[in-house]
Amino acid sequence: MLGNYLIGLREGLEATLVVVILVAYLVRSDRRGLLPRIWAGVAVAVAVSLGFGALLTFGPRGMTFRAQEALGGSLSILAVCFVTWMVMWMARSARGLSGELKGRVDRAAAAGGLSLTVVAVLAVGREGLETALFLWSATQATTSGGASSTLPLLGAALGLLTAVVLGYLFYRGALRINLGAFFTWTGAILIVVAAGVLSYGIHDLQEASVLPGLNSLAFDLRSLFTEDSWAGTLLKGTVNLTPNTTWLQAVAWVAYVAVTMPLFLHVVRRSNRPAPAVRVPAGSAS
Repeated sequence: MLGNYLIGLREGLEATLVVVILVAYLVRSDRRGLLPRIWAGVAVAVAVSLGFGALLTFGPRGMTFRAQEALGGSLSILAVCFVTWMVMWMARSARGLSGELKGRVDRAAAAGGLSLTVVAVLAVGREGLETALFLWSATQATTSGGASSTLPLLGAALGLLTAVVLGYLFYRGALRINLGAFFTWTGAILIVVAAGVLSYGIHDLQEASVLPGLNSLAFDLRSLFTEDSWAGTLLKGTVNLTPNTTWLQAVAWVAYVAVTMPLFLHVVRRSNRPAPAVRVPAGSAS
């Protein structure tokens, strides 16, 4: 529940901030008449994201076990690729996001027609599809042992609701937080969560016989705790550590965090570094 809450909060806040920027810019530039086009685009993006989530949930049910495991493992790894790209992109581009979106709005408003709606669909829909895929993968990872999906889904819904409330408070000017610090901390947490999803995806591919090593265990802690115990639930819900983890899962988890975390922190430091001062030669001013 906690892991999915953080995913819903982080991903939902990104989409919400996009909407806040679009709406606030139109209001401040005295173009309120264009707001229905933005809201139409947002509605389409939400509907597409929900439909994609439903397809992921109900689509594979008629497949064989091995086919389901192969599909689930492949989608989990794809979700990790998407969320890694998203975390890096936000760390690099957060400071210029507002200006980029405003430029798109100006060009779309000048083009007329459904251009503004398309801008909203693309801006919000990208976040929505990534969120649906990653939440599905994270939920599958934490409920693979037969546990109920109610708490993970509830956590995701609460995270998304919190993001919407925060977005509204940002718009009204009632709340100000250090978004750079927020995205840095949540990005680092998401990298750990993504490592767990990657480990789960690899285990699925091993069960589907796509990858070897299903019975080659790095450690077996089932004598200490089981997946449905409080310790097993906590470890699986946060870092997706299972009592019987294969060598391939363990190596992938460690390698992903060891490579991605330093790279992410490097991108954050570079993005937050102040621009160098430009010296003007003496006597050049006219």
